Amino acid sequence: MPFPKTNPSLERALTDRGYNDPTPVQAAVLAPEALGRDLLVSAQTGSGKTVAYGLAMASTLLGDAERFGAPGEPLALIIAPTRELALQVNRELVWLYGPAGGRIVSCVGGMDVRREQRALADGCHIVVGTPGRLRDHLERGRLDTSKLRVVVLDEADEMLDLGFREDLEFILDATPEERRTLLFSATLPKNIVTLARRYQREAHRIDTLVENEPHGDIEYRAIRCAPNEVEHAVVNVLRFYESRGAMVFCHTREAVRHLHASLIERGFAAVAISGELTQNERSNALQSLRDGRARVCVATDVAARGIDLPDLGLVIHFDLPNDHETLLHRSGRTGRAGRKGVCVMLVPYTRRRKAERLIDMAGVDVTWAGAPSADEIRLKDRERLMQDPIFAEEATEEDLAMARALLAERSAEEIANALVKFHRARLPAPEEIVDAGSDREPRQRKDKRERTEERTRGFKERDRGASEGGFERSSEDMVWFRMSVGRRNNADPRWLLPIICRLGHVTKKEIGSIKIFDRETKFEIVKSHAPKFAAAARKANDEDIRIEPADAGHGKPRDAKPWGGPKAHGPKERGAHPARKTAKEGKKPKDYKRPKDKKRSSDKRP
Repeated sequence: MPFPKTNPSLERALTDRGYNDPTPVQAAVLAPEALGRDLLVSAQTGSGKTVAYGLAMASTLLGDAERFGAPGEPLALIIAPTRELALQVNRELVWLYGPAGGRIVSCVGGMDVRREQRALADGCHIVVGTPGRLRDHLERGRLDTSKLRVVVLDEADEMLDLGFREDLEFILDATPEERRTLLFSATLPKNIVTLARRYQREAHRIDTLVENEPHGDIEYRAIRCAPNEVEHAVVNVLRFYESRGAMVFCHTREAVRHLHASLIERGFAAVAISGELTQNERSNALQSLRDGRARVCVATDVAARGIDLPDLGLVIHFDLPNDHETLLHRSGRTGRAGRKGVCVMLVPYTRRRKAERLIDMAGVDVTWAGAPSADEIRLKDRERLMQDPIFAEEATEEDLAMARALLAERSAEEIANALVKFHRARLPAPEEIVDAGSDREPRQRKDKRERTEERTRGFKERDRGASEGGFERSSEDMVWFRMSVGRRNNADPRWLLPIICRLGHVTKKEIGSIKIFDRETKFEIVKSHAPKFAAAARKANDEDIRIEPADAGHGKPRDAKPWGGPKAHGPKERGAHPARKTAKEGKKPKDYKRPKDKKRSSDKRP
């Protein structure tokens, strides 16, 4: 279906950019029932929303004229949550309204305020900006909103999530009441609906997607990995897919810094985007991705909001999202404009339940698997080399002359071997990864009665185990290991358990009794997991904590205290104190004196 008849200047711009058929949201905003009205639109990420509202407001801004008049006070105001999204919208509107003589000015944080002030003073037709910077210009009298005809809120849900409600209300209250208000949002939670009711008049509702519907052009994959091998899994996933563009999402700036440095060290052409970078640094990073100088972008959620990169075929969740909406927003960076994309969630086995919950709430179909192995990556490299387009290119006379000279001096096998080495030298080396375990069936949710009975049964087993001196299984099914920390190191099961799980690639279910001694700690591992645990622990051993199989002839120290009840890890076992009884003496040291400013509980008077 071709575009409906719009302004002739905009039609020329669409034709020049190769826009032949509208997307669903673009067709909806140009329908007769939407013309001239306030719009409340929810549409999928990457569905062409920028062009949609650019076309939707054209009838209000231009009327029957083909071109704008002389620039003066702005006629339209577009508010976006992030600098990158605002600059991207600015670029889209420049080519869309270029044939109509439109002048667009951007006002975003991190840019030169005086330059923006001069641009506003010179006059414009459309202003695109972020809430904080637009409010600053309003308060200082640099932005005149008296003649605004259209206000667009792009990614309104994200602006409210980032805490811009007060700024948005301030800006909207400063605009004329007779304006058109177009509100675009990927989701429509309650706070968005409330904002729309307050600032819109009989808005026309447009919904081009089913709530929580997954993106049809994205393949979702969940990769099992050990908690201490998530970074290695990122390396192998990037090498396995070899996408022309990839984006890796982290929660914090520190995680972005660390992962970016690690990828650079391994030989990846990577850039980082986070809130601590200046606008020039962020712009340079994005430009290097667009022109192919970089292929991997490591970013935080906020910094990557609204980024539209060409050929972005892979999205990796280094840190699992906090909610399913963030999962869909992150994943929506790929699979745009009809292209196919892959979304990979890296799931440490300790986070499996959280990942399953996110997947269920997002309603996506996920394929579970282990991280790509080094052998699988080498096989992929071989396939890619055999299918390299360089073999299909037509050879020039100079190339043929060089090839004949090489064949005269070297054998075909030597030349092929040199080609393989040259190809492999530019590729980062894959990591050796141990699969965290075979896949299992999706967890079945029990009903309330079954959960209650299971919880009650667990309490009874715990109480029975505590009364017997610990949660010990049959010794025939367990293997003892020792760890090089004890009570002198303030050893406590609360922090020993995570270390054992992380270093040995096991879960709590595979750990039996834990006995804390003065200089070391002994613990049991299920026999079926013992070989894999020993191999992983040996690989992860460092100077601070060492784990090794317990010596069969090593006797049980007398000061052993099993982890079986409150007394096993109470305050009396947490560290050496001169007032505590020792195992041999059973009394206080002779040189110990109670401080004068301290009183015994017996000194209290009624």
